[in-house]
Amino acid sequence: MRALHLSIAFLCIALGLSAQTDSTQFMKQLCALDGVSEVTPMESSKFKEKYQLKVEQQVDWRTSSKGTFGERVFVGFKGLDRPTVIVTEGYAASYGLSSNYEEELSTLFDANVILCEYRYFAESVPQPTNWDYMTVDNSLADYHHIRQVFGQLFKGKWISTGISKGGQTTMFYRATYPDDVDVSVSYVAPLNRAVEDGRHEKFLAKKVGTKEERKVIEQAMKEFMKRKPKLMERFHTFCEENSYHFQLSEEDIYDYCVLEFPFALWQWGTPVEKIPQLDEDNEAWFNCLMEVAGPDNFAYPSHYLPFDVQAKRELGYYGYALKPIKKWSSLKSTKGYLEKIWLPDSLQKYDFDPTLYKRTVKYLKKEDPTHIFIYGEIDPWSSSGVCTWLNCKKKKNMRVYVQPRGSHKARIGNMPDDMKEEIIQRLTKWLN
Repeated sequence: MRALHLSIAFLCIALGLSAQTDSTQFMKQLCALDGVSEVTPMESSKFKEKYQLKVEQQVDWRTSSKGTFGERVFVGFKGLDRPTVIVTEGYAASYGLSSNYEEELSTLFDANVILCEYRYFAESVPQPTNWDYMTVDNSLADYHHIRQVFGQLFKGKWISTGISKGGQTTMFYRATYPDDVDVSVSYVAPLNRAVEDGRHEKFLAKKVGTKEERKVIEQAMKEFMKRKPKLMERFHTFCEENSYHFQLSEEDIYDYCVLEFPFALWQWGTPVEKIPQLDEDNEAWFNCLMEVAGPDNFAYPSHYLPFDVQAKRELGYYGYALKPIKKWSSLKSTKGYLEKIWLPDSLQKYDFDPTLYKRTVKYLKKEDPTHIFIYGEIDPWSSSGVCTWLNCKKKKNMRVYVQPRGSHKARIGNMPDDMKEEIIQRLTKWLN
């Protein structure tokens, strides 16, 4: 079937129409767009029509001399008269292959969807791969170009949205190309100011949850470390069975799993009650650690290498507080752990540049875009989110909503009823 789809795509490019007798008018319009190729019809239970395609993008938008690459895009079609949601994905977009794929905003507003895979991920990697051009500004220019291309078809209101790193990207996109869309919705989007931001550790130690919950988690971290000598053999077997390889020793990686435990537990809303009791056996404690903060996160080479490079250069990340486990740890310090764990020597040359952070903060404080930010109260990423400092009281449009006891899974649909109603009313007003 792949060969057939590619043949159709090449004919689309050459003739401006589809060779299939059952091709639709919309598919013909897609094929006729400049720079669009490999248009492949897909099954969908959510859209009238759905396609996977490639959009030609410049490797470096400052000069055309660096060549081009194809960025994977999924298009879900509901109608040319409907609003269009452009999903500024921050990672791979392989989930768009599912026939059941649909975005929350597309469901709420019966909107088209343009799901854009982030450059250097999955099917959207320039060849040869020069990491100097893996920059946020280049990625934003990619999205701007996609907006221009598909804006020739979709003339209704445009909504940009994304989750986590995708929510960051929505934020950066609106700040850089403010007139590209009519509405923006950023879900659980951090805005970090350094490679090891510093706010996350304080949040986990003193702010998240209740004092009793934080005490249980710290006690669990100590228990993981006390049991380390007896769990290391099981840990080694687990890593071997899963073919995990690391740039550090397994002893160090075990300690990083323990350090990651509180962050991961709160991020995904795992109930503190799932932590084993002190009198439970080693297997229960081992399984708990693997389920909440397993070593796959620290495996090398990293499945998220493009993100790791960006975190080091522009996006920032979080640090670890070693103090709770230092008595038992083989680690002397966690400073610089990101590059030690995930980056090959060739990619450790980049220094963090705070320009993007400062530019975005300045824009959000000064301007008043039609932009909604959604966070979860117990999500550690919220500690570096705009919810910690953005004052919307004097703004007419921009709003921040924090889901009580919400995690990284906070969405419009699972907000408290009053918040959900207010968000939908505001979005409806902007789209009308």
